Amino acid sequence: MYLASFDFEGRDHIGFRWRDDHVVPIPESFLPRPAGRLQCEMISLIGAPQTLAMLAGIAALPTLPKEFTALSLEDIRWHPPVRKPGKIIGVAMNNSAADARKISAPSHPMFFMKPQTSLLGHLNELEIRSYYGSVHPEPELAVVIGRRSRDLDPHTALDAVFGYSIMNDMTGNAMRGEDMVHYYAMYASAADSKTLERREQHLSYAARYKGTDGFGPMGPWLVTRDEIPDPSNLDVVCQVGSDIVAADSTRYLTYGVAEVLAFLSRFQTLEPGDVVSMGTAFRAKPGAQRTIHSADLQRVEGPVSVTISGLGTLRTPVRRRSMTLNEWRLPKNPQPDPV
Repeated sequence: MYLASFDFEGRDHIGFRWRDDHVVPIPESFLPRPAGRLQCEMISLIGAPQTLAMLAGIAALPTLPKEFTALSLEDIRWHPPVRKPGKIIGVAMNNSAADARKISAPSHPMFFMKPQTSLLGHLNELEIRSYYGSVHPEPELAVVIGRRSRDLDPHTALDAVFGYSIMNDMTGNAMRGEDMVHYYAMYASAADSKTLERREQHLSYAARYKGTDGFGPMGPWLVTRDEIPDPSNLDVVCQVGSDIVAADSTRYLTYGVAEVLAFLSRFQTLEPGDVVSMGTAFRAKPGAQRTIHSADLQRVEGPVSVTISGLGTLRTPVRRRSMTLNEWRLPKNPQPDPV
């Protein structure tokens, strides 16, 4: 089943795809009433299998019941499929094509977090401010969690998945470089816990270069798990303007969905509606003139589109805005003259 979150005539809805080119808002009378949540949020459907089965039957009908009205996709404004996930988790460098670039790396998945405010719906415009510096797209498979999970068994971890979507994990390389720190970290000595040792380290925190507003285009659809029996064999294509900058597949992920969820759940409880973005599909098309890393949206015209087999196409128009980063610091108080 293909689900969506959207606005129609100033009112928020969740709905399902019908006849490929229509979406049907789900009347509130058909939706569960989750405690503390709005009915029009996608999470109200997650964990409601009987409601989903009933809606799937309606979606397959040639004629809709009188309670349901089909809308043209051209008449809606798309929201991210899950508008307020508890967590948005990105998997870092999770593609075998990145192995040759690794000087050193752990033998397990690495993660970072993106805030809710980074999400952007299909066909919603991404504002690229000039002070961001270079920004490029990263096409990824997004996994939406269906039930509360901790310490998942990798053999059954896919049972915790509600469905799949498309994420474009926009990345501000310039901000990553600006926030790079080369320093000495202090650790307790292995020989004597009362003794501190200095260890040279390099790090950069991801909050700005991954979490800036609009850096998480997602959608258009949330596709239920039954529609995607094998998430490890999906073609991924990313296009910027007229250039195909990536032509890849989820079969090249270093760690697949089950392994990522199993490892992640050893540290963080996964909850319904959480989004896990599986890592960048960035293999270039043979003979391509441009890759995702050279598709700097400060200089290259959009829009950006990401297509994943079975999930559709996520399209993001881009608007550049000339701005300087200033007036964010308070004036320093002058120091009094020494007496």
